[in-house]
This record gives sequence, C-alpha cells and structure tokens, in this order.
Amino acid sequence: MALREKPPLWFWIVGVLMLLWNGVGVMAYVAEATMSAETLRALPEGQRALLLSRPAWATAAYAVAVFGGVAGCLLLLIRRRLAIPVLVLSLLGVLVQLGHAFGIAGALHVLGPTGAVLPALVLAGALFLVWFARRARMKGWLR
Repeated sequence: MALREKPPLWFWIVGVLMLLWNGVGVMAYVAEATMSAETLRALPEGQRALLLSRPAWATAAYAVAVFGGVAGCLLLLIRRRLAIPVLVLSLLGVLVQLGHAFGIAGALHVLGPTGAVLPALVLAGALFLVWFARRARMKGWLR
C-alpha cells in the first residue's frame, strides 16, 4: 500500500497522547529506581516488601515496558513501521511485569482491588498501541 502524505489529525493526537502516557511511565520507573532509603522506609510495609522482593528480571521487564513504549510512540510519530515490533516488545514487558506483580508477588492482596486499576489501564494502553500501530501500517501511514 502506498504511503499517504498526511495521516489524519487524530493519528497525531493519539500518538502524542500515548507518548505522554508512556513518558509518565518512564518518570514512575526513574522515581522508583532512584528512590531514597528514607522514601522507601516511608512506604507502607506491604508496598515496601513488594519493591524489595521484586527480582531483577521483573524490574527489567518494567524498563522494557516503559522505555519501549516511549520509543514505539516516537517511531509512530516519525511514521516508521519499526514502531510495531517495538510496541509488541513493550507489551511483552508489561505482561511479564504484571504477571510477576499480580501472579507471583501477590500485589492484589497488598494493594487491594483499587490497586489493579492503574495496571489494567497500562495493559489496555499497551494493547491499544500495538493495535493502533498495526492499523496505521495497514492504512499506509508508516514506512
């Protein structure tokens, strides 16, 4: 399919909004990675235990999820089809991270049902981005 000169305005709006969404994820990751011992001690015991017991592979998945999301959104905005595999990788990072947090570490027990709302939105956003990038490719908006 031929590359269109201009995707519709909504493509750019969605791309920028999702870039900002993933940027918030990067900020959360950096804040957590650079958290002082004092801030860590101030957390509720259950949250502190979740953070301290998280294995390196789950932390790496978190990094892949958020940095991959930002990279994928940037690739979308410069209209590169490489956005698709990068966003799929980000989605896999989300799945691994959430799989550990909720399937292994018992985050739902620690955080309660409302603690699942943000992770559900993160998963929905990652799934949406993969769909959106594939659709953009099918429409000929990515090279």
